Amino acid sequence: MTTILIPVAIVAVIGLIAAIILTVLSKILYVPVDERQAAIREVLPGANCGACGFAGCDDYAAALAKDSSLSTTLCAPGATAVAEAIAGILGVEAGTVDPKAAFVMCAGNKEVTNTIMTYEGVQTCKAAKQFFGGQWSCSYGCLGLGDCRDVCQYGAIRIIDGLAVVNQELCVGCGMCEKACPNGIITIASKKNLVYVKCNSHDPGPATRKACTAGCIGCGKCAKICKFEAITVENGLARIDFDKCKNCGLCEKECPTHAIVNLRKKPAAKPAAEQAPSQNQEQKQ
Repeated sequence: MTTILIPVAIVAVIGLIAAIILTVLSKILYVPVDERQAAIREVLPGANCGACGFAGCDDYAAALAKDSSLSTTLCAPGATAVAEAIAGILGVEAGTVDPKAAFVMCAGNKEVTNTIMTYEGVQTCKAAKQFFGGQWSCSYGCLGLGDCRDVCQYGAIRIIDGLAVVNQELCVGCGMCEKACPNGIITIASKKNLVYVKCNSHDPGPATRKACTAGCIGCGKCAKICKFEAITVENGLARIDFDKCKNCGLCEKECPTHAIVNLRKKPAAKPAAEQAPSQNQEQKQ
């Protein structure tokens, strides 16, 4: 019996000593947590996307707790609701949140471009790019294997006909897709920007046209017609300065390849009953 009790007693004593040591160390090494930091972390969405400029939600919450002058509007996924909640905790003005979204700078779906091979490797854009730049005739465009879709936590991206398509209403502009795209064709910008160039090719016009019929050929017509000097053509590709652009849409109408997209909603056509009467009807009346 004694041979059994002695080992048990030894283990119990060791456990007791360890518990005492851990208790003492927890008191010595205790770091007080700012209650405001915990409260801010609670209202952040937890996406850890890095759109705020910090490593994640924990770091952003810690920075806000230490410096109340830091902007409360940096959380893209949280938008206005989170900014107001943080401001309430800190007792500061919430400020205005500019909603952002992802824009895909490529129109190269299966209807306007072609494949140059059948890629059967690892089904990710990153892997496909390392294999001769991917399977599409344009090496600058969307690789179409959905790395952006896979990292999107909001279901805002789908792959349609080999091209990433963003649902602007679901997108919160977190930037995860932008980081995941190996060809760098996704950019994050304000949802107020309705006109943009849907192309990323820097090849000469004829080469771009051969690879994709919807590509920018660098003709410069858009730059010439723009009244706000918002468009420049560099390395064969038109770029729109969103700070100068007024979303007028003239460049979209002028583009010969339709590489410029205008997201402005077109007014719905009036029902036939509401349309103005024809000249014959007026004469009859």
